[in-house]
Amino acid sequence: MSIKDDDELYVIDKKVLPEIFLKVTGAKRLLERGEASSVQDATEKVGISRSAFYKYRDHCFTLTKSSRGKTVIIAFNLLDKAGILSNVLNIIASKGGNVLTINQTIPINGVANVTISIAFSGSDSGFSSLLDDIAAVEGVKNIKIIARE
Repeated sequence: MSIKDDDELYVIDKKVLPEIFLKVTGAKRLLERGEASSVQDATEKVGISRSAFYKYRDHCFTLTKSSRGKTVIIAFNLLDKAGILSNVLNIIASKGGNVLTINQTIPINGVANVTISIAFSGSDSGFSSLLDDIAAVEGVKNIKIIARE
């Protein structure tokens, strides 16, 4: 039995990582923020060799707080009246959602189909209230979740 699988990624608490990985990600952060002018400068500041940096740089990443949320795709029908989509977007923003994409069809018979993908970092109860609040907007019909990650 082999445990090697090149397609898998692991999330590991930094408390149990060997120090080299923390220093490599630290050096990458210095370079990204412009706090180091070169790889040599960054590696000297964190206390590792350039060869160690180059060996691990493409394999060490931090998981930021912004990437810990959920991506949700919702679809609904809107009546073709001014301001309805704007009201929906304001609700999403008020709940801490970040709109990634909006797709809207041309209204047919006074109704447009809208699909919105949202990066949402709130709790499940916040997400539930988001859907309830959107469904309560006058002119929003048939709201449903298409996908949730």
